Amino acid sequence: MGKPLAHRARKRFSQNFLHDPNIIERIVRAIRPQPGQRMVEIGPGQGAMTRPLQAVVGHMDAVELDRDLVEYLGTVFSPEQLTIHSIDALKFDFCSLLKGDERLRVVGNLPYNISTPLIFHLLDGVHCIKDMHFMLQREVVERMAAKPGSGDYGRLSVMVQVHCAVENLFTVPPGAFNPPPKVFSAIVRLTPHAQPPVEIDDHKVFAQVVAQAFSQRRKTLRNTLKTLLDGDSIEKLGIDPSRRAETLELAEFAALANAVAGS
Repeated sequence: MGKPLAHRARKRFSQNFLHDPNIIERIVRAIRPQPGQRMVEIGPGQGAMTRPLQAVVGHMDAVELDRDLVEYLGTVFSPEQLTIHSIDALKFDFCSLLKGDERLRVVGNLPYNISTPLIFHLLDGVHCIKDMHFMLQREVVERMAAKPGSGDYGRLSVMVQVHCAVENLFTVPPGAFNPPPKVFSAIVRLTPHAQPPVEIDDHKVFAQVVAQAFSQRRKTLRNTLKTLLDGDSIEKLGIDPSRRAETLELAEFAALANAVAGS
């Protein structure tokens, strides 16, 4: 076991290290690790979550950018216990870790400054992921889980929910971290759908339509989508073009995207 690391959390990496043993135990219970599972942790930090997870699964992978922490983790874990990938998680090919048919279980205390782009990066490889458990800023989790018609419902909600079932598990107070962040955090479970909830002809077009529809939240679909579909075309799909994006269900976004893809 390596000595505790005298490591100052770095603002540029958005580092807040989890240290509350009760919260750590609660998160591990929610993850329910099993021996032999393919598990990868993003941003293991000083290993607070890594230790109890690795003790169950046997071998883990970890993605860590901070070289000081990479060096420290190498003194705490043997290569048989932990394979450390010293790389930016946004550039890492998570599917490259697959061996055989078993999909990945992804866990992590995600840095606030890259959490949303990192989620989108992981969604691109969702076919090789069994589930994801993340600690995120509470507001981000609320946006992921939001329903149509709510103020939190937006592009992130749609793009996550079209790929995954979203469960907001519990809130984590600032005092569970060192240094304590200025916001509350939450644990979210994302489970990729076994069957897609809606039929999408072209996922790139779907992503474009969703992004464009939410680009100016206060404007109607007639205005935000006018370069893709005119008002009459939207109306023919049974969707009122005077509605705003935040009122649309997944199936309605799919209908709009499929119309654009087929035009």
